[in-house]
Amino acid sequence: MTELSFTCTGVRADPHAAGPTLVFRLRVTASEGVRVHALALRCQLRIEPARRGYDAAEAEGLRDLFGERARWAGTLLPVQFAQVSLMVPSFTGETETDLVVPCTYDMDIASTRYFHALASGDVPLLLLFSGTAFTGAAGFRVEPVPWDREASCALPVKVWQEMIEQHFPGCGWVRLPRDTMDALVAFRSRRALSSWEATVRTLLASCDSDAVHTTERTAP
Repeated sequence: MTELSFTCTGVRADPHAAGPTLVFRLRVTASEGVRVHALALRCQLRIEPARRGYDAAEAEGLRDLFGERARWAGTLLPVQFAQVSLMVPSFTGETETDLVVPCTYDMDIASTRYFHALASGDVPLLLLFSGTAFTGAAGFRVEPVPWDREASCALPVKVWQEMIEQHFPGCGWVRLPRDTMDALVAFRSRRALSSWEATVRTLLASCDSDAVHTTERTAP
């Protein structure tokens, strides 16, 4: 069986992508002298949060994912980031290729909340590989890519932050159910508000005003 190994040599954001996209540079190495006609790969990317430290502000931002810091020994478990497919073209010995990973800024997604909570440093990632190798000097031989193939990668938090800022400058992103969105649209229309920011701020101000009135009514 052909011996295959994988190394992540770097990661960057794609500045020309329509949405947030990370590009991981992979080095693929096969047994010496073996012709690989193609590799049909599946790659699972996993965040390994226990492999880095966190300051107080980051720990607070991660509370909804992992709980209080005192509980982290049992809760700081791997977080699924992405799962993508990749076709590697023909090579002999060694080659390099790009693994393109579309990302989201949906704050309902655990990996996004994890990235959002970090201020600096690196995100420790583990890339897990499987798939099919087409090899052979004459004709094709079909071989499985062993399930234990993996590679570690350090994704700089700065790369993630700059990528998100490019696509959502100065903004956050919240996904809402359709009926809630319809209600917001109607509220904005009734008040003739000029933007979604103005709509949300008006709602928040209304909530603060209601809280003040409630306090006044219940005061002795």
